[in-house]
Amino acid sequence: MIAVKQSSTALPQRHSETTLGAFGVDAADLLNELRQVALACRSAARTDLFEACAVLSQTPNVARAAYAEALMKSLEQALGTAPVVYRPGVQEVSFDEAWLLRAITTARADDRSSFLFLLRARVPHASRRNLGFLILSVSERFSKI
Repeated sequence: MIAVKQSSTALPQRHSETTLGAFGVDAADLLNELRQVALACRSAARTDLFEACAVLSQTPNVARAAYAEALMKSLEQALGTAPVVYRPGVQEVSFDEAWLLRAITTARADDRSSFLFLLRARVPHASRRNLGFLILSVSERFSKI
């Protein structure tokens, strides 16, 4: 289950945050859209990472919302823990959100080394390919950040 929070007060070390200003205006728009998707998905059934990728990869013209939803629904499975996602409009950025923004940014910049480093740092080997596919798909379908 995705933990959607109002803002941070006393978060564990794993969830240290920064502010949206550190990522730029386009990144803030993207993050707020992903936060909105996460908010809508929080009571929905979790999506299996492998099944989500199999369905999406066979449907090339799927709207960007479908990729964002698949990413946010399967993120917990890929990370092995519920990601901390703040409500849309909150200026703080959780560790999980910052990691996701950096992964999308490096994918968008075609920085393969940094992208693989980010995936390997947090995602078990069995989930890397599928989560990488979803992140790359979201990076291609959303505005430049």
